[in-house]
Amino acid sequence: MAEHVRVMLTEEEVNKRIKELGETISKDYEGKSVHLICILKGSVFFTCELAKRISVPVSLDFMSVSSYGSGTVSSGEIKIKKDLDESIEGKDVIIVEDIIDSGNTLFCLKNMLMKRGANSIKMITLLDKPERRVADVEVDYSGFNIPDEFVVGYGLDYDQKYRNLPFIGVVEFD
Repeated sequence: MAEHVRVMLTEEEVNKRIKELGETISKDYEGKSVHLICILKGSVFFTCELAKRISVPVSLDFMSVSSYGSGTVSSGEIKIKKDLDESIEGKDVIIVEDIIDSGNTLFCLKNMLMKRGANSIKMITLLDKPERRVADVEVDYSGFNIPDEFVVGYGLDYDQKYRNLPFIGVVEFD
């Protein structure tokens, strides 16, 4: 079965929206600094582009997490595959995700990180599928609301392929 990628959001649309998000965050955190937590692997491209467009001081760290439990139902816990290198105590934190659908993992992650003494914790996602939301997770900054399709590019992959595409595409099978 062959696959191809149909463009959903062009490189220009994605870059324009990331610029707007960076400007909004810069205004919201004026006079402060912001600590970005990039959720690996998919969020790397988005995090780097976003950080370049934020005008207040930025620091960043990386985490790799997953929900675990039986089937598709989250157990309400997360497994940390790679934890933060630095303390977030007293910092204004923004968790950076590439895509949010059910919200289970981020709901658990935010609660866990709040216990580590951050001054504030907000969430940003490049892509949001709100109709798939199961957990009551508040997304503070959202790039695009998208339909429930399998998307790739800008860090998102299909079988470790297509992460490097500079646009958001939909994988279609022939």
